[in-house]
Amino acid sequence: MCFNRCDRTWVVGKRNVTTFRKLWKIISRDNCTYYTDDWSVYSEVIPRHQHVVGKQHTLSIESNNSNTRHRIARMTRKTKVVSKSEEVVDLTIKLWVHFEDNNNFLSEQGNFISIFG
Repeated sequence: MCFNRCDRTWVVGKRNVTTFRKLWKIISRDNCTYYTDDWSVYSEVIPRHQHVVGKQHTLSIESNNSNTRHRIARMTRKTKVVSKSEEVVDLTIKLWVHFEDNNNFLSEQGNFISIFG
């Protein structure tokens, strides 16, 4: 499963080269440089002239990953929280991305509050 919404793109699957190739097919651009950690799969897929390995330029993505794990329990590394099926994980991410947009949350805020009244 793949999803691309503005600057938020993901692919759900095992953490392997096959899954990363699916993501790469969506995000790759000829005129970009990609900064990653040293996971070997990145070097297998990303062209050498576009790939820089190191933590120096990965602060924003690491921050995003941390926020995702904080807000969605199923995204923590070890979890007992609900299903890990690809479909449910994909739907969870879609829901999270939707409500990360403050305008979307505000438009539904009354519905959320009403369930507690």
